[in-house]
Amino acid sequence: MPLESPPGSRRSAPPRLSVQEFIDSTPMGPRQRLIALIGLVVMVCEGLDITIASFVYPNVMRDWGISMSAVTTTVTAGVLSMAVGGAVAGPLADRYGRKGVLVAGTLVFATATAAMGLATGIEVFASLRAVACAGLGAVAPAVMATVADSTPARRRAPVVALAFSGIAAGTVAGGFLASAVIPAFGWPALLALCGLAPLLLVPLIAACVPESVTVLLARGRPAERIHENLALLAPGFDTSHVDLTGGRDGGRQPARQPGAIVLSRSFAPTTLLIWLCYFVLLGVVYLLLNYLPLMVAHAGLTPARTGAVVGLFGAGTLCGQLLASFGLRRYDRFRFLAVASALSGLAVCSTAVAGTGYAGLSALVSALGVFLGGSMGSLQAVGALAYPAALRATGMGWMSGIGRIGTLVSGLLGGIMIGAGWGIPRILFVLCVPLALTSTAALLLRKTVPPPGPGAPAPRTEQ
Repeated sequence: MPLESPPGSRRSAPPRLSVQEFIDSTPMGPRQRLIALIGLVVMVCEGLDITIASFVYPNVMRDWGISMSAVTTTVTAGVLSMAVGGAVAGPLADRYGRKGVLVAGTLVFATATAAMGLATGIEVFASLRAVACAGLGAVAPAVMATVADSTPARRRAPVVALAFSGIAAGTVAGGFLASAVIPAFGWPALLALCGLAPLLLVPLIAACVPESVTVLLARGRPAERIHENLALLAPGFDTSHVDLTGGRDGGRQPARQPGAIVLSRSFAPTTLLIWLCYFVLLGVVYLLLNYLPLMVAHAGLTPARTGAVVGLFGAGTLCGQLLASFGLRRYDRFRFLAVASALSGLAVCSTAVAGTGYAGLSALVSALGVFLGGSMGSLQAVGALAYPAALRATGMGWMSGIGRIGTLVSGLLGGIMIGAGWGIPRILFVLCVPLALTSTAALLLRKTVPPPGPGAPAPRTEQ
């Protein structure tokens, strides 16, 4: 009579991993790097599109003889459209897929921007700008969610911050491009160039960016397709032991709408703190961009040096976002955000009291750009990692929408303060208060957001 095998003598099967745990357990491969690179380039195009509009408006006013109020209305409608685009596109990307929203958003903003160059009146021009801004608002959360979904947890924060830095890179490049193209070819050529170029990315996105496996799982797509997408992200790794029931990473379709979950009891503290941070940071950045030229001019600098100082602020913002990408590889993202926000407030105060000349003011403004850029980059990483993959695009889209509202409010408050006779130093001192709140909110976020990585606890996505 044969002896029975002793317990534990058989080779145990490999552990079952959720799709997110599988991605987190593998090194970052070539396809994942390509997805991050495509996301970075798309963000560069977004930054270009946002920036060139500010150079086009003065030329439109001169050529068409329109008033400043018409341009202000166009800008306001564009910002609101961008906020709505992000708020609507986020839940759509979580429900139906990041890839489709990304392609559609790119097509919309690129085509509408190119068409603006053909407009012959402010009514058509403003309508096309609103359409383009809706596409721009839709693209950002789709890119951030796509990059985050495909990147292993240990690299997710720095890679998301790196992709987001494309907006600052596009902003810097937009100034140089506008100064070269408008004098030689006119503003319609600039719009055509910056509108048609992103269309080249659409076939690249369609061919090289796979749909998020979390979305495929949530929508009940065939197991073969999910395994194919996992194999693209991690070639050479066995995917047969991946659990496709959506058990541990929020992969199942939530019982409620993603927006309702983002504002539910489990997520509301995190969501509100993230909204506060982005509302303040984006508002402060845009207020400084609006009033830095006036502040520098009051310091007695020539127009050429004024432009150089403002350019240094943009370059500093880009450097700060790149610094965030590298810093987040080693440092806690919440503490990074808190320190960068606190240093931003200190730099604002120093700029307000500075009586230095061109060199000193340039150094202060550059440092201010670095600290604010670092804050913005680290906040993108915080937002991308704050929610399970099934809610990520909604969280990022709504965060982006709230930030755009912050730019409108900051512009309004800035105008009120200037109208009340406040000097630029006094306005800068006021900005220190919300930046201090942002630093405090970042530390509070550390207590409300669960840590990333395999096995990390996640708030409920179902009742």
